[in-house]
Amino acid sequence: MLARLEERRVIAIGGEDRVEFLQGLVSNDVTAAAPGRAVWAAMLTPQGRWQTDFFIFSDGSRLLLEVEEKPAAELLQRLSRYRLRARVALQPIDMAVHAFWGEGVPPAAALAAPDPRLAVAGWRLLATTPLATDATAADWDRHRLGLGLPDGSRDLEAGKTLLLEAGFDELNGVSWTKGCYLGQELTARTKYRALLKRRLFPVAAGGTLPAAGTPVLAEEAEVGTMRSSRGGIGLALLRLDALGGALTAGGLPVEVRRPEWMEHAA
Repeated sequence: MLARLEERRVIAIGGEDRVEFLQGLVSNDVTAAAPGRAVWAAMLTPQGRWQTDFFIFSDGSRLLLEVEEKPAAELLQRLSRYRLRARVALQPIDMAVHAFWGEGVPPAAALAAPDPRLAVAGWRLLATTPLATDATAADWDRHRLGLGLPDGSRDLEAGKTLLLEAGFDELNGVSWTKGCYLGQELTARTKYRALLKRRLFPVAAGGTLPAAGTPVLAEEAEVGTMRSSRGGIGLALLRLDALGGALTAGGLPVEVRRPEWMEHAA
């Protein structure tokens, strides 16, 4: 299935210092990005909290950041502030973003790479013009929610979320060997000192899940909040000590579904 993700944008980073420049700013190893291979990474605050995440493509001469539409302009400004004397050129470019999943192979008329988070997620594609599709962004949304994959600001909170709360470790969004980057210290401390107290979980219900921000309750105690959802499946940020008990959101019983890829949970 192929769907266009219209609420995604692309930022190009050119110039001979492009890899070294981005390497010191983001959570993953930029050197791994190559034609046919994308990298998923986040940019953090200096205090180690999530600001935005993106897929890093390479067309051989540029790095292409596929990012959520809302923070794209802010990301471009933030990258520009860190440029200093680096020989890089930053600019938004007009490319159509697509997701491909299921049977078959993605169209050849695009810059394509397997989704680096999970093989079953499918492929990410960038094209100079929109491709013919047979699915919608809503179809893709149901697919990624069923896998427990977060979707930027719909599931994470800028300046608050820790990467390990959102599964960046298990989903190949963090390199533990690349060296220093902005906000690294807190991310490493969270992992090696086992400081995780809450995290995103896929949840399901027998009816339509309530809107993002709705409290998740264990009896009368608030133990989390709903994040994005579609129909009866969604994601919720939950306290780890609340797992195993009966939970409700908006008066609706919800079931926590821990995916096979998830390791760092009670």
